[in-house]
Amino acid sequence: MSTQPTTQRVSPFVELDRQTWSRLSHEIDVPLTAQEIENLRGLGDRLDVDEVREVYLPLSRLLTLYDMSSTQLNAATNSFLGEHHARTPFVIGIAGSVAAGKSTTARLLREMLSRWPSTPNVQLVTTDGFLHPNAELRRRGLMDRKGFPESYDRRALLRFVAEIKSGAAEVRAPKYSHVTYDILPDEEVVVTRPDVVIVEGLNVLAPAKLESGNRTALALSDFFDFSIYVDARTADIERWYVERFQALRSSAFADPHSYFHRYANLTDTEARDVATDIWHRINEPNLEQNVRPTRGRARLILSKDHDHKIRRVLLRKN
Repeated sequence: MSTQPTTQRVSPFVELDRQTWSRLSHEIDVPLTAQEIENLRGLGDRLDVDEVREVYLPLSRLLTLYDMSSTQLNAATNSFLGEHHARTPFVIGIAGSVAAGKSTTARLLREMLSRWPSTPNVQLVTTDGFLHPNAELRRRGLMDRKGFPESYDRRALLRFVAEIKSGAAEVRAPKYSHVTYDILPDEEVVVTRPDVVIVEGLNVLAPAKLESGNRTALALSDFFDFSIYVDARTADIERWYVERFQALRSSAFADPHSYFHRYANLTDTEARDVATDIWHRINEPNLEQNVRPTRGRARLILSKDHDHKIRRVLLRKN
């Protein structure tokens, strides 16, 4: 009989099933109506009142606790220094694959956090605005790698978030159009003295990249106070992506100004074939090579099942 102790799997995360996690929202009312939730739901997502109550309500409460702790830490630091420095915005990063539902998560948390008295001013920025313009991507031969790390103006994105965390009164970012699939040259997103900023994008949790000649490097996540990764199995995300692509034929693709208007009249079979090809050439390699490897860097992971419902929540212990 072996006398060796049983080895238990050690993880930096506390793993909670949905039922256990949902108990953390005890006696807190959902601040959104069913219609508001419907308006926030992305195409293909299965978001409903139950999921908001059982998953996102306790998450919004947890985020307000982290925000309040940040305020207390700022006060303690000011006391230690004998100076007064205003607390900078609380920054949340949200990452995950194309079609995983991270944009819906970001929009929902923006609305829910803004209902808490301590964080009335919550602003959302997506990293799409920091993609290089299509003309530049074509020049670099990167149009088929749009969404990969090299397709972004990383320095501009780092500078943008650094200015937010420095407490700048106003910070501006380029604006992106999903209709034209390009940067809008004459429009900007303006962030003005928020309590909370949510930064949503594929690669927001990527580690620092040390460039030639530099001895130090910063990662975007170095400026985050909290981070979330929206996770699901690759096969499920592929199916959601294909279903969404097919549904877009009668909505966004139908716009004559849409970059994807050429796909509006595809048959079901043709649309499935085109979407599957795009997924396997672009989105899946990006997910496997760049996006999913950053999952373990998140503070919290929302794990989805085949039906788009969140089944587990993993929260980092420290």
